Amino acid sequence: MGSYLTLGIRTRVMTTLRWGICGAGLISSDFCSALKTLPSGEHEIVAVAARDVSRSKEFADKFAVKKAYGSYEELASDPDIDVIYIGTIHIKHHEHSILMLKAGKHVLCEKPMAINLKQCREILKVAKESKRFFMEATWSRSLPIYEQIREELASGRLGDVQMVTAKLCIPLLNVERIANNKLGGGCLLDVGVYTLQFACMVYDENPEQIIATGYVNKNGIDENGAVILKYSGGRLASLAYSAKTHWVENNNGGIHGTKGSIELPTTFWCPKEAIMPSGKYTNDFPQGPEKYNFINAGGLRYQADKVRTSILEGKTECYVMPHRHSEMMFTITDEIRRQIGLKYNEDD
Repeated sequence: MGSYLTLGIRTRVMTTLRWGICGAGLISSDFCSALKTLPSGEHEIVAVAARDVSRSKEFADKFAVKKAYGSYEELASDPDIDVIYIGTIHIKHHEHSILMLKAGKHVLCEKPMAINLKQCREILKVAKESKRFFMEATWSRSLPIYEQIREELASGRLGDVQMVTAKLCIPLLNVERIANNKLGGGCLLDVGVYTLQFACMVYDENPEQIIATGYVNKNGIDENGAVILKYSGGRLASLAYSAKTHWVENNNGGIHGTKGSIELPTTFWCPKEAIMPSGKYTNDFPQGPEKYNFINAGGLRYQADKVRTSILEGKTECYVMPHRHSEMMFTITDEIRRQIGLKYNEDD
């Protein structure tokens, strides 16, 4: 018997997860290209929407998508869509997530899913009330290497973890959405969150103390940051991120315990390889039909599969990025922003 997917009052036997794409920007392009590397019988892109219908039509032509809308409301109303991928600008994630959830759609929303903890909780409340699947698209968590990291931690091979380190430095200040405070710009919510999610995954609890510093420029956006998270038992995470440097090849991460360590030598958030006590592991990043805009973006396919599996199993969240981790992340980022003086209109 096939699995059943319920949307509103309609129920159908689910064979293919039907995607709607909210936003026709670079990350949406990468997601669709990665999605195309998965079996067509499991995933289908049904429609795309953008504020400018000409952009959505161009996007639809590129990925052979049948429907192109000039408004997000039209996408939300489409009865042939099961789940929405939200790839719009940060400040719109809250609005678009709630729109889609209230329309009866499941949602995979790009990180950050919101600007602050208040918005995060509002989205999760609507998801719970709607009884729909919701996941913040922290794609690192779905990668095979991250799956192996969780297994390694659970095995006890590292002993008691005492230190987590992560560094992400990449030139981004010439990107409008990063350089503009009114667009939710800045370094923390764009790349800093990758370092934070790494620590949150490893320790799986709220830190007891947060010590943060960073430079907020005259335009009101943070260009860099360094954060120490202190956990129970004196365990630490040392995290650093910058949007002002050149591309740093060894944007690495590490997990260090009393018995052993895990090393991610480069691009820790989307690593091609990792060295663990049980051996060396690699990730496969298949090339899709369109050239990727972001490094190793072929890995976006793995989170799409996590979404499909979760929905098939009738779940409203995914274990790799549970709702409580999204709340945990925004609890931390809100405090970091308070300490460095980073504010957004959405905080009012």
